[in-house]
Amino acid sequence: MGQLNQISQIAALVKQTAHQAGFELAGIAPVRDLPELDHFPDWIEAGYAGEMKYMEARDKAGQLKRASLRSAAPWARSVIVCAINYNTANPYSTQVGDSERGWISRYAWSREDYHEAVMRRLRVVEDQLRNEVGERGQNETVSQLNCDRKSGLDLQKQPRSGARMQPTAGAVGNKHETAEPQRGERLIATQSRDAMATATEPPALQTHCYVDTGPLVERVYAKYAGVGWIGKNTCILNQKMGSWLFLGVILTSLELEPDLPAPDRCGSCTRCIDACPTDALIAPYQLDSNKCISYLTIEKRGAIPEDMREGMGRHVFGCDICQDVCPWNRKAPATSAAEFQSREGLVNPALDWLAEMSAEEFLEKFRGSPIRRTKRTGLRRNAAIAVGNSGDPRFLPVLKKLVADEDSIVAQSAKWAVEKLSRPAASSSESYAEKS
Repeated sequence: MGQLNQISQIAALVKQTAHQAGFELAGIAPVRDLPELDHFPDWIEAGYAGEMKYMEARDKAGQLKRASLRSAAPWARSVIVCAINYNTANPYSTQVGDSERGWISRYAWSREDYHEAVMRRLRVVEDQLRNEVGERGQNETVSQLNCDRKSGLDLQKQPRSGARMQPTAGAVGNKHETAEPQRGERLIATQSRDAMATATEPPALQTHCYVDTGPLVERVYAKYAGVGWIGKNTCILNQKMGSWLFLGVILTSLELEPDLPAPDRCGSCTRCIDACPTDALIAPYQLDSNKCISYLTIEKRGAIPEDMREGMGRHVFGCDICQDVCPWNRKAPATSAAEFQSREGLVNPALDWLAEMSAEEFLEKFRGSPIRRTKRTGLRRNAAIAVGNSGDPRFLPVLKKLVADEDSIVAQSAKWAVEKLSRPAASSSESYAEKS
């Protein structure tokens, strides 16, 4: 009974600390082969990950890391999932229609890259967990929670969580799962000396923090931690908070009591599927990244396929449509976190400004921003396509300058946009507005 009490006390402390650190939601998921992960290999095999080869990372046995956390982090026993609201009191993309302006995804407006903001809070939770377990470290019960000596489990010592992650952008999956794996993911698979150096020394507590950079599908563990359910648009949805949520996870070698999975409350609603301009949601809970505007504007390198351009509308970085139309986001609260308030000029930015942005201005304006992920080439490429979809011939002088741009990708996109604006048919902005 004492062991169960200590497990419950630690779990409660973790959640309390998460709330104190600024997370609105926190829960604990078990590490086991969850049914949702069974579909991941098929998703990869179908080519739905597009050019995101890091999604295909495999272990030494050739198994996909993201298909099983047991394979990627065999020492992990629990996943602490924390969520923070990033919604701001600004209009949704479906509520604006200025042809001279583009759309940057809501999560990228923030004054600080969300990877850094969420990681900083995760470390508070991790440190409290370590301190708590450290105080109990000589207690035999807690030692048993860390490792069952009789099982022969080899808890290999891992680096302390959180090699600083480079800013990356979120898009596909739960809309924030396109970050390229960084040092942390590579380190988690490395072997080092056995934590059980002596028969009397308690084994070390192992933890590892991730914000979009780990070898796991965060939204699946968020569901089993009770944070929310996976919506038909593949985003995590919470009944009170909606879907404007950043997720952060802490893997731990402690086997904590898991929370109950969140029930699916999407019902018969298909508004997200019906509203997608590029038909990227090929079925409920299934996303083809190759068609997703977020993927195309952020992850896709080089030229965007011509048959995808018109459906992109005036999006220049990411897409919020499937979340904007979700009934659960009608009354989603706005965040009070200063880091997630919008930077000046990023809500509905001027398209000509983005298309003609210099290298110096790009670096300065988007310092510490996930928008750096798409690079200046990608942002200007996207802006040129958005201009073509604007239906506004006043942009033609700008486009004709871009046709001669030294960046061949930008020049090719601008040429397409000139041809698009020169057509006598109805503008794409009108058809896009009708579908939205």
